[in-house]
Amino acid sequence: MTSFLAVERALRTAAPHDLLPSLRAALIEHYQATEVALLMADYSLTVLQPVIALPHTAEPLPVHSSPEGRAFASQEPYGRYTAEGGTVDLHLPVTVRGDRLGIVTVRVPETACTPRSVGELTDLAELLGHEIVVAERDTDLYLQARRASRLTLAAEMQWQLLPARACARPEYAIGAQLEPAYDIHGDNFDWSTTSETLTLTVTNGMGQGIQASLLTNLAINALRNARRAGVDIADQAALADQAVYGQHRGHQYVSTLLLSLELATGAGKVVDAGSPQLWRYRDRSVERVEFEPQLPLGMIEDSDYTAQDFQALPGDRLIFVSDGVYAAARESGETYSERALARAIHATSLLPAAAVPRGILQELAAYRDADPDDDAMVLCLDWFGRLTPA
Repeated sequence: MTSFLAVERALRTAAPHDLLPSLRAALIEHYQATEVALLMADYSLTVLQPVIALPHTAEPLPVHSSPEGRAFASQEPYGRYTAEGGTVDLHLPVTVRGDRLGIVTVRVPETACTPRSVGELTDLAELLGHEIVVAERDTDLYLQARRASRLTLAAEMQWQLLPARACARPEYAIGAQLEPAYDIHGDNFDWSTTSETLTLTVTNGMGQGIQASLLTNLAINALRNARRAGVDIADQAALADQAVYGQHRGHQYVSTLLLSLELATGAGKVVDAGSPQLWRYRDRSVERVEFEPQLPLGMIEDSDYTAQDFQALPGDRLIFVSDGVYAAARESGETYSERALARAIHATSLLPAAAVPRGILQELAAYRDADPDDDAMVLCLDWFGRLTPA
């Protein structure tokens, strides 16, 4: 059995809470490692939190000014010589289908740091990410490690509702972020892919706190239920509208934007049922893409929804934002203008999709002069299209 397969087996057979100790023991035995540490990105994507069993704690590392953060941002292995002679710290991205979970740091002798071993350790870090995603069904260890502070109950409900914060495949790359990360209320996003389609949903439930979170939870699950029944997005909206209205009789409703794209052609359908906006970055130009507005889900009984045509071209960047972004205001009452949002989209144009939402939200935070009074959601979709055989 090769060293790689031995470590892979150790990970696959480890107990959910025991992934790091099992990985550490296997890397010491098979790759001459002397130290192994796992850090998880926190909910705000600003620090990397060491995975240590509670109640023990360790100091987090900043994403933007640490060697570990450099590997996290670049999504490339980064090696750094240590003060202890003859060893190298390898910082390796822990990423699952584009969703950046954190970093695993492996200290190995310089003599053992060959291109082959670095490649194998990089692959093992990705494998660790897949095992963490599975393990989170059975242990809170990795979710606890992501917390730089305590989540509100509403935020706990919202984060547990999400598919991930990023996703990538040959036809597209997605990145999304919610703020304030530890006190989010009603904003949310969802996506699902098949061999032929990608469906995206961004939502903004009215209200505050648990009330808003419960409302969004109902809407997201109603949309998922309809989507999994195989109906198109217009009927998904109609069925979710009935569910929300049936529960709240029009006193509460959910603003929603639904998009479905064919992976082979980029041809799509859109249902605009409320306040989320879509912006497009194409050929270095930013513009808002406007659709015929329809009623939010649950506002009136038995609403009819019509899907509108949409076309994505290879190279397009699509930015979805909630009203907590485009309608954010300073204390003076001055709102975040379309020009300011366009500048933020331009400013982040060279970033990968997974990093764009955080970049735009940082631009927004620099504009505001007070704490936000509304959720802010940004989702970025980079559309590459499907290559046709020559």
